[in-house]
Amino acid sequence: MQRLTLLPRELRDTLFLLAVIACCVAPLVAHIPAWASLLAALLLAWRGWLAWRTRPLPGRWVTWVLLALVTTLTLASFHTIVGPDAGVTLIVMLLALKTLELRARRDAMVVFFLGFFTLLSNFLFSQSLGVALTMLVALLGLLTALINAHQPAGRPPLSDSLRTALRMALLGAPIMVLLFVLFPRFAPLWGIPNDQLAGRSGLSGEMSVGAIAKLALDDSVALRVRFHTPGGQPPPQAELYFRGPVLSVFNGREWFALSQPQARTISWAAPVPARLQVLGQPIRYEMTLEASRRPWLVTLDVPQDPPVLPQGVRTHMTPELQWVTAQPITSVLRYEASSYPQFRNGPFERTPLLRTYTELPAGSNPRTAALAAQMRADPKLTAGGAQAMVDAALQRLRSGGYVYTLEPGVYADDTADTFWFDRKEGFCEHIASAFVVLMRALDIPARIVTGYQGGERNSVDGYWTVRQSDAHAWTEVWLAGRGWVRVDPTAAVSPGRIGSLQRLQAPRTVLGEALVGMISPSMLARLRAAWEALDNRWTQWVLNYTQDRQLDLLKQLGFSQPNWQDLVRLIGTALLAAMLAGMVWALWERGRTTPWQRLLRLVHRRLAHLGAPLPAHLPPRAIATQVREQFGAPAQPLADWLLQLEQARYAARPQATLKTLRNALRNLPWPEKKT
Repeated sequence: MQRLTLLPRELRDTLFLLAVIACCVAPLVAHIPAWASLLAALLLAWRGWLAWRTRPLPGRWVTWVLLALVTTLTLASFHTIVGPDAGVTLIVMLLALKTLELRARRDAMVVFFLGFFTLLSNFLFSQSLGVALTMLVALLGLLTALINAHQPAGRPPLSDSLRTALRMALLGAPIMVLLFVLFPRFAPLWGIPNDQLAGRSGLSGEMSVGAIAKLALDDSVALRVRFHTPGGQPPPQAELYFRGPVLSVFNGREWFALSQPQARTISWAAPVPARLQVLGQPIRYEMTLEASRRPWLVTLDVPQDPPVLPQGVRTHMTPELQWVTAQPITSVLRYEASSYPQFRNGPFERTPLLRTYTELPAGSNPRTAALAAQMRADPKLTAGGAQAMVDAALQRLRSGGYVYTLEPGVYADDTADTFWFDRKEGFCEHIASAFVVLMRALDIPARIVTGYQGGERNSVDGYWTVRQSDAHAWTEVWLAGRGWVRVDPTAAVSPGRIGSLQRLQAPRTVLGEALVGMISPSMLARLRAAWEALDNRWTQWVLNYTQDRQLDLLKQLGFSQPNWQDLVRLIGTALLAAMLAGMVWALWERGRTTPWQRLLRLVHRRLAHLGAPLPAHLPPRAIATQVREQFGAPAQPLADWLLQLEQARYAARPQATLKTLRNALRNLPWPEKKT
């Protein structure tokens, strides 16, 4: 550390700026191609090495070649340079390349502005509390570097620039909060080209065998639920099925929802109208759904009435009881709903439309088809009807040596045959897919439902947290007189997965193993719960500050029927008040004097009383010269005191403090008054 403090200013400032740039880029590593992250790190390290070794910067032809390379790689990765993903990748690379041209202050200004732009681009991908705190640190770093670049020659400490940056941020914070709270929340007036339906990690309208197993490795939050029940307690864990896309069309290896374009090329795919009948008492809850870039509105199975959504968000229920919004969910969405865990869903008599749910590709999974033929040939099963067939398949899963695992290996094209007869192990989608194929081979209508099952209660704030690792696939089979009935074949293989939430754990990373070795698991769990509760508060209060909540705030302020015009008037009044306060503060600041100036004013008044008035602008050293010339030797103590004042005010290592000088002035012998 001591060596760093002794570095030349140019080297110190360059290394500090490179560290700040790395802080701006670090959260984007998960969202840009691996080559971009690696190349940006190499460019920053190269620039730091050049500064450390005082080597000349590369020629312009080198940067042009690198620019052509990164543009080509971006086009190869995204097939475009337009859109958030390709655009952010280019911005990161341009920022890293521009550091190779840091020759003058103009180049530094370009780097600063690119740094601020890169900092903002992080919020295109995540607005979580962790990203916000990281960007706050990066913002203070950029402001510190910007202020430091405008410091005069010499070697001003970075701590002084940091204090100025903190003061600027604190002075701007009230205006920022005011604009956030009161600025009308219109629909965005701009847009950026992107694939609106290109979802992030989460549920999808299609499923290949093995896809949900990958979600088990993602421990990020998918949704949070607060139950409006006595004590906020959720229903029994075995009933916590959060419904998402329903997959009904099978091409031999992949499943598709009826709304997917691929489904129309495989089957005539006509949905069966739902005849929902709810039973018992509903469960009321409030759900906060993380952004997924998909239109799936996840609900506890199953609401009868539409969820209560923010203004402007429209939704409808499909015949398969899935709620879908009109637009993809691109930001955190909070809504309220009432669900009935006990329900019936028709039709209750077999209709030709149910043929959609019995279709299988011709010639696929021949051994599963043979197993179905064998079961149909059993008189006992035939006499028991479809329910007996379902029970027999579940019993085979319980007693046939089948295993629930995250790593079942690579499946062949006939995935159901591979599961039933070869590997006998799989994750929930392997089990559900094989079960539905067997049901359809038995001429029993069946479909796959994807969503989330289970979750955990946060002990700090009481919210029920459901993660991507809680993603689950179960089945529904159609039974005459009962309609669609939920059947979870995973529960037959691993009952603990559904009843007591015994999740399969992804292998720990090296960092995870180190943390477990250093901190007890219970302490880690408490820290995680506290952090997620804090992040949830950020989500509820900041990210989910909608127009409805803004208007509710105006009602609390006394507006009977608030609208956006009231918001404009209120924010205009507040800004005018802030401007007037700033003017008053500026006028007051002009008249303020520092303690050093007040001491000098005392000296000026005393000298004027002694008959030697001096100009107010003279510095202490000039005053000392004047008093020696006018009063001679009797003024020497005063001249010495004035030199001590100058040394204490401006020297790097002052020998006297302000308090010492003030006390010395009281006891100072003054010369005689001039006659």
